[in-house]
Amino acid sequence: MELRNPFITLRPPPPPILRLNLNHRPIIPTLSLSTASPESTHRVRLAESLQAGTLETLEWPSVCKQVSAFASTAMGLSAAQGGRLPLGKSPEESRRLLAQTAAAAALPRPLDFSGIEDVSRIVKSSVSGELVSISELCAVNRTLRSARDLFEQLEEIALRDDDSSERYLPLLEILRSCNFMAELEQKIGYCIDCNFSIILDRASEDLEIIRSERKRNTENLDSLLKEVSARIYQGGGIDRPLITKRRSRMCVGIRASHRSLLPGGIILNISSSGATYFMEPKEAVELNNLEVRLSKAEKDAEQAILSLLTSELAESNVDIKYLLGRILELDLAFARAAHGQWMHGVCPNITSGACEYYETDSSLLVDIEAIQHPLLLETSLRSSSDHIVSNSTSLDPLNERNGAMKSEVFSGIDFPVPIDIKIGCSTKVVVISGPNTGGKTASMKTLGLASLMSKAGMYLPAKRQPMLPWFDLILADIGDQQSLEQNLSTFSGHISHLCKILEVATKESLVLIDEIGSGTDPSEGVALSASILQYLKDRANLAVVTTHYADLTRLKEKDPRFENAAMEFSQETLQPTYQIMWGHRGDSNALSVAKSIGFDDRIIEHARIWVDKLMPEKQQTRQSLLYQSLMEEKNKLEAQERRAASLRSDVMNLYHEVKDEAEDLDWRETALMAKETQNVKRELKLAKSQMEAVVQELENQLRTTSAENFNSLIKKSESAIASILEAHCPSDDFSSVREADESSYTPQIGEQVLVKRLGNKLATVVEAPGDDNAVLVQYGKIRVRVNRSNITALQNSNTVAAKSYAQHLKRQGQQRRNSRDILEVSKDEEVSYGPVVQTSKNTVDLRGMRVEEASHCLNTAISSRGSNSVLFIIHGMGTGVIKECAIEILKKHPRVTKFEQESQINYGCTVAYIN
Repeated sequence: MELRNPFITLRPPPPPILRLNLNHRPIIPTLSLSTASPESTHRVRLAESLQAGTLETLEWPSVCKQVSAFASTAMGLSAAQGGRLPLGKSPEESRRLLAQTAAAAALPRPLDFSGIEDVSRIVKSSVSGELVSISELCAVNRTLRSARDLFEQLEEIALRDDDSSERYLPLLEILRSCNFMAELEQKIGYCIDCNFSIILDRASEDLEIIRSERKRNTENLDSLLKEVSARIYQGGGIDRPLITKRRSRMCVGIRASHRSLLPGGIILNISSSGATYFMEPKEAVELNNLEVRLSKAEKDAEQAILSLLTSELAESNVDIKYLLGRILELDLAFARAAHGQWMHGVCPNITSGACEYYETDSSLLVDIEAIQHPLLLETSLRSSSDHIVSNSTSLDPLNERNGAMKSEVFSGIDFPVPIDIKIGCSTKVVVISGPNTGGKTASMKTLGLASLMSKAGMYLPAKRQPMLPWFDLILADIGDQQSLEQNLSTFSGHISHLCKILEVATKESLVLIDEIGSGTDPSEGVALSASILQYLKDRANLAVVTTHYADLTRLKEKDPRFENAAMEFSQETLQPTYQIMWGHRGDSNALSVAKSIGFDDRIIEHARIWVDKLMPEKQQTRQSLLYQSLMEEKNKLEAQERRAASLRSDVMNLYHEVKDEAEDLDWRETALMAKETQNVKRELKLAKSQMEAVVQELENQLRTTSAENFNSLIKKSESAIASILEAHCPSDDFSSVREADESSYTPQIGEQVLVKRLGNKLATVVEAPGDDNAVLVQYGKIRVRVNRSNITALQNSNTVAAKSYAQHLKRQGQQRRNSRDILEVSKDEEVSYGPVVQTSKNTVDLRGMRVEEASHCLNTAISSRGSNSVLFIIHGMGTGVIKECAIEILKKHPRVTKFEQESQINYGCTVAYIN
């Protein structure tokens, strides 16, 4: 039997393409063990074993579980939770993974992975010859369609953003080489209705014929049984017509006492009470036989179709497995991007790690600023991440060791502490010393995890752009290697593990050793540790070790390839700060720690005496002076940093104040115009209603008044209307402009005039016109010279007030000079008050107030101002009473350092400097 469809045979699978092995951890470059020598085979397997142990030691599976919370498919969730995030097998591959992560982070919207299912088990079953079910074929169909949709989504985003199309190229390349098997998808959709999980009639010609015959036979059988059942019902053989199926054959129900109504009928079944027989009429025997044969033929036809689709699926198994691998790679890229955004990570820069590529010896091999341990960081981020909370059942990032690290190592401080890792290009071995619980091991683990995360294409929880080399192997000896089964002590376990590390380490390896040489006699431990480090400097790319042996920190004096680092310890609080001081040697501070815990002072004193006897060369005084000098320099730099940050904060606050006021100007202008418009409309409406009332009254009086009084009524009404107009005319200074002869008008000092060049704004004459007819006027804070022809006098101009104002100017100038002489601040005092710019928040307006009210308002304003700030006091240029009161308060107030006139042209505002 053949499928009746228009499709052709699937095209052959594409040639094999280099891709990541997502089912196993990519640990080291793959070697062919079948062709390699026994020695090479042993080394490869040993390296794999050590690398797997290092991943567990550095808690890489917990980091992978963090990423699993952001996976969109079941395949991505399983791979991440199983610790199978792919690690780049070369620097180029790791950079490619980072490029995929960056492209996923830059995508404007997430992709839809909802239809993707892990159908690898279904494909495997089809290859082994097992028949695939309808639901399984539908799952394959949905996955193929969703995979094609993913690629189309990516292409649509790339085409829509022409300027950044290359940015998404790493994601497009993942799916570009895939065969989406549209023909297999169409065949499944043509043969199966996945909405109802049935095989369609059109799947094959035989199936269509069988189902057509079965439908016709079923209709005939049903019609026959209905007639028989109705006849039985009419004969009293049943309470109601009953047609049912027993033993896969259609029959009717009849009382046992009336079975004679069906002569020749076959009893198929009897009810539990024995009162009802289920009988097959003899007329229905052949129809039932045909139904059974057709039903079996239909099942055989359906099985044939499923078998054919199963074989098609088996033939496409290579393409489907490859497609699933690429979808998994795409899903993990998006998971890494979401994980990096969640922890505010930055993209690292993977360098070659070769010193000859650097221009100077001062270049850094590892340059990571303010990095935080990703597992310790999760605790502080979990409360602010809805995604992680919603997926908390699938994320278990902090095991008992992490909890202990948090409680014992980072207690009492901001958690977690960011650290800087700065290792020079020429450095091969870093020796970290310092107190117990100072963070040495945690810092070393952070470096190891940062190296693994960069290899896996993940962002690092650090600042700026971290720079570190690519390591082929990351080998760690951290923790207790004691083994009772192998009869190994703690020291023997460490030495055995170190021996294996030295055997597989290469020029591109990172070696991490915690408490090297501990667990044995100190003198022999120092000698063995020094020898191991001397070996590692020529064997590994970088080795980082922690120790309490002071002799190991002296290796730097003989070889520049060694570098020292110390964990900072505060002598004031007797607590570690968990910061790394690169280039320094650290003390264990065991006696200080013991004293802070509560040891008896006599025990501590006897211990100090023993230390002095054992290490007379330590020169405690010199070290104390050196430490004090370093701390003073550190405090000085921190003070400068705080001062710069404070100044920047002040400038930004001032910027935002000015910006807010500038944005508010348009709104205030619109509101003012709207308010004035409403006032004008209200006045117009009132005047109109009053005039209408006068007219109405006039009309009423004309009806009852004789002709001789007509003129008097008209005059009376005109007078009333004139009064209304006069009452509603503008009473401000702009309506009272005097139309005078400009040639004969001479403005006086202190007189208020209208200046045409300023848009008929009201200004005050400061200086009388000279020979050039130029008059100096003041408008607000602005003084300007204008021609006398551009000045218009006011009708209400008061000559006495002008003279008073001129005398006031002279008196005010004298007061300003006196106050400046009296309250001048010492030149040696250097206080930064920031930019002296007037805003609404640093201004107090006393104009129009009484003396008591102005005094209270000014004192309140001074008290509310912050340190090293300025206050603009607007008191006006009236009689001078308010200004004299303000000057007196400024002289006596303890917070006022100095005060002065705002400018040479504004006598109505004083600037006070608040300490």
